[in-house]
Amino acid sequence: METQKFYYDNTIVRAFLYATIVFALIGFVFGLTAALLLFYPELPEFIFGTDDQSIHILRDGGIQALIDTNGAFGFGRIRMLHTNTVIFAFVCNSFFIGVYYSVPRLLKTEMFNKTLSWIHFWTWQLMVVVTFITFFMGINTSKEYAEHEWPIDILLTFSWVIFGLNMFGTITKRRVRHLYVAIWFYLGTWIAVAMLYIFNNLEVPLSFTGWKSYSAYAGVKDAIVQWWYGHNAVAFILTTPILGLMYYFLPKAAERPVFSYKLSIIHFWSLIFVYIWAGPHHLQYTAIPAWAQAVGTGFSIMLIAPSWGGMLNGLLTLRGSWDKVRENPILKFFVVAVTCYGMATFEGPLLATKNINKIGHFTDWVIGHVHLGALGWNGFMAFGMIYYLIPILWRTKIWSVKLANWHFWLGTLGIIFYAVPMYISGFTQGLMWKQFNPDGTLLWKNWLDTVTAIIPYFKMRFLGGLFYFSGAILMVINLAATIRKGSFQKEVPAEAPALANINNKRKEGEGIHLWLERLPVLFTVLSFIAVSVGGAVEIIPTLMLKQNVPTISAVKPYSPLELEGRDLYIREGCNACHSQIVRPFRDEIVRFNGKNGQYSKAGEFVYDRPFLWGSKRTGPDLHREGGKNPSSWHYKHMYNPRSTSAGSIMPRYPWLIANNLDRSKMIDKLKFMKNTFDVPYTKAQIDSADKWADNQASIIVKDIFSEATDLKEAYAKRPQGELEKKEIIALIAYLQRLGTDIKTSDIKTAGNN
Repeated sequence: METQKFYYDNTIVRAFLYATIVFALIGFVFGLTAALLLFYPELPEFIFGTDDQSIHILRDGGIQALIDTNGAFGFGRIRMLHTNTVIFAFVCNSFFIGVYYSVPRLLKTEMFNKTLSWIHFWTWQLMVVVTFITFFMGINTSKEYAEHEWPIDILLTFSWVIFGLNMFGTITKRRVRHLYVAIWFYLGTWIAVAMLYIFNNLEVPLSFTGWKSYSAYAGVKDAIVQWWYGHNAVAFILTTPILGLMYYFLPKAAERPVFSYKLSIIHFWSLIFVYIWAGPHHLQYTAIPAWAQAVGTGFSIMLIAPSWGGMLNGLLTLRGSWDKVRENPILKFFVVAVTCYGMATFEGPLLATKNINKIGHFTDWVIGHVHLGALGWNGFMAFGMIYYLIPILWRTKIWSVKLANWHFWLGTLGIIFYAVPMYISGFTQGLMWKQFNPDGTLLWKNWLDTVTAIIPYFKMRFLGGLFYFSGAILMVINLAATIRKGSFQKEVPAEAPALANINNKRKEGEGIHLWLERLPVLFTVLSFIAVSVGGAVEIIPTLMLKQNVPTISAVKPYSPLELEGRDLYIREGCNACHSQIVRPFRDEIVRFNGKNGQYSKAGEFVYDRPFLWGSKRTGPDLHREGGKNPSSWHYKHMYNPRSTSAGSIMPRYPWLIANNLDRSKMIDKLKFMKNTFDVPYTKAQIDSADKWADNQASIIVKDIFSEATDLKEAYAKRPQGELEKKEIIALIAYLQRLGTDIKTSDIKTAGNN
């Protein structure tokens, strides 16, 4: 048979490798900053200046410099920057390294098209950079792990499609008939992420000349779709592609074949089928249908089997090679990574059960769980792969094995110091929230008591992050020295026989899966069916049947000023710390001021685009905030939270008080809501929107001045009507509206009229 010559392109691998390392460091810095802000909220004041004389500052000049940042360095925005950088810039770029290196070598061919490779590279990095800019500016949708606004969604989707075309095109050029297990996971990842991202991020732009959009789904429907995506972003961005890397690089580094081919088959098909169903376990005890919660729990528990099957397949690949682990830092990274994968995938199903979920959800336990996977599984797999590839690409040995070992131990120590304090913090929060006195009152009624109790664990978490980041710095030094002493090989010559023609029928003695591996189109179709069934069963009934979300007659659309305030709430990332869903627990109803036992109902969220139930309670739930505190309290709280709540770790928002509210699109928003989503605004309400907003703002300002004489005196020297124009008034309007629609004992729904 004719032998054909070709070349493996290392330049695209090098490009993604550099991007991975750079964005890893940036993502870690964002993470450290967010962790620091949680016990040192005065950090922005220390850097930019403040009017608080008790805070040491780098420079004088008052608070104006902080106001001029317009919230760019607020916790909500930094958290978004951290999660998106780690997911889309660090983990995804590391996945692309593995694909562009392993796929050509597994298929004995060049990548389908070099131009497509570079279009993919540059569009993806452009997406990351534009994300940085927009998030710093407060342009986001608030959706967990998908906060990009619609132009970035389009760019990301375009780049992902280019990547898929290149990968599928390479498969058509292959000189190896069968597809190796790593490629199965690459294909499954591409299909699932495309489906998840597109359907979750369906949104309608307010105009095609601006950035603002609103989710195509509202309330409960948006919640189900979001966590169908959110959980499976963890599944198909942070898990399945990394499993593909494990199946390629772990055997390569250990110089051993994968332990079990049959276990690989079971692992792949069961994982991609079961994982997609588990999303609703993030919404236990909320307003979504009970059957969806039960399905999410059931499939989450089933996930233990395929996940641990994959973990054991990885660890048992090292059977007979454990002596190498003692000396090879690459294998050390891989072993701890796979172990963390096993631990996280056992813990996740536990958190999905209702008994544990009611204690762990909204607490730092979930943060510890997520970071055990992110730092251990994703980070260590990426580090091991990078240490494996650099000497190969630059045709040299690693500069310092000792330094690589130091990186390993610092990283491992970082994971321990991060995860363990978060577990303790989570248990502490969950139990303190639920404790009652013998007389039936909450033992820890003041929310801040539950916050100050966990500050030491926040500090330990920050220390763990420093250990982890220090290890990454050592890696950069080590790799730079390795690259400097090596010689990069742009193209690697290779040769292989041409692909033999075989018909699509099964050969005698050929197993079904071996036959399927020869048919990539059929393999892809079956993969799509496997990942789409769960989503279709869970989501379509909720989206199509109106009776799944019964309407409540008392619930009315937001006023123009409240709608603007809600957009400000999203801009500042307030949902990163505050939930808006009171679950049907005695402690939550008592703590969060639920009148007449009114926990949150599905019909209350029909006008919420997007939903804002949150995933973490650093601050208290706000769904019953309306009327709980006077408007003057909200004004002072946003200006300086520690003036109203001693010991608060909430950052300051003085720019909301300094900036005038941009009402240029307010009427357009009302028309948009009515015409696009059938929100029942009348023509008279839309025509009088400006007057409606003016009247509501005047009432709020009047309340502020009657409640706080110091504020009345301060504004007496300013032009009349100045405060009414500020952003803070719109935000107060929104906060004072929350939960007020059903604060009556007579609640009429579509089911009892």
